[in-house]
Amino acid sequence: MKALDVVTFGEAMAMFIADEAGPLSDAEHFTRSLAGAETNTAIGIARLGFKSGWASKIGQDSFGEFIMKRLEKEGVNTECVLKDSRYATGFLIKSKAVEGDPEVQYFRKGSAASTMSPDEANSGYFLAARHLHLTGIPLALSASVKAFSHQVLTLMKEAGKTVSFDPNVRLALWGSREEMVKEINLAAFQADFVLPGEEEGFILTGSRDPESIADFYLEQGVKGVAVKLGPEGAFFKSAEGKGLVSGYKVENVMDTVGAGDGFAAGFVSGILEGLPMAECVKRGNAIGAMAVQSIGDSDGYPSREQLVQYMNSHVREADRV
Repeated sequence: MKALDVVTFGEAMAMFIADEAGPLSDAEHFTRSLAGAETNTAIGIARLGFKSGWASKIGQDSFGEFIMKRLEKEGVNTECVLKDSRYATGFLIKSKAVEGDPEVQYFRKGSAASTMSPDEANSGYFLAARHLHLTGIPLALSASVKAFSHQVLTLMKEAGKTVSFDPNVRLALWGSREEMVKEINLAAFQADFVLPGEEEGFILTGSRDPESIADFYLEQGVKGVAVKLGPEGAFFKSAEGKGLVSGYKVENVMDTVGAGDGFAAGFVSGILEGLPMAECVKRGNAIGAMAVQSIGDSDGYPSREQLVQYMNSHVREADRV
């Protein structure tokens, strides 16, 4: 197996974004792109010059081929992606939003990715990576994918690898809110770094205070927490300190989907380089700000050179007079 910096896994889908603003029911023309929280982060990390890998299962269909070609183009390792002729690759359609979050409809039930099982987890592939990035989405796809997730998480922790966890709360995928909170927190408690959004933190901990959200996970043994606060930036806390890292000013927000996954890419890249948490969060904030300025989930993610240029030339909220 090839050595990797970061490995992740989950479901990728073909995404069709409406070309015209308005309700999805009125849209007539769409542009195809790639969707998937974990693939977004893998792409973001690869663009920064790291070796990232993604494991999953796809159908033997045109959507599956599209996903593989796109990830190959981005330099994401896919040697442990399985193909299954019995099940299809999922897809989704998304509206073009003028402001706020877009309307999204999923067609993923019974997809190939939802049939992943623990006996399909290639331990050699995962152990060849320095770091595991996990989200809460695979935990909700099916009982077998949840078992796959816990097996990989346990494998990496026992091997001394670092783990980051983005809750990526998707209530529509769960049977109940109570089950979702229990299962997501169970996984989060085993991670080294937890990256919830402010609203996700409220759902999972019952508090809207960023420091209280961080303390909830730190008290369970997590090493560091970064609570994403949208345009305001993110609050972080760990043994090395705490603080609010301000966000970057964005004049024209085109699409907020993918911003959190971009934040994760920036944050994890900093962890890989041994940067202080404040610098990891600052990098995450920058990629999140760049992400919301494009329509596709990962289209706005930068190369390392573009990231450095953006951070040097754009003013953060705290620096504005």
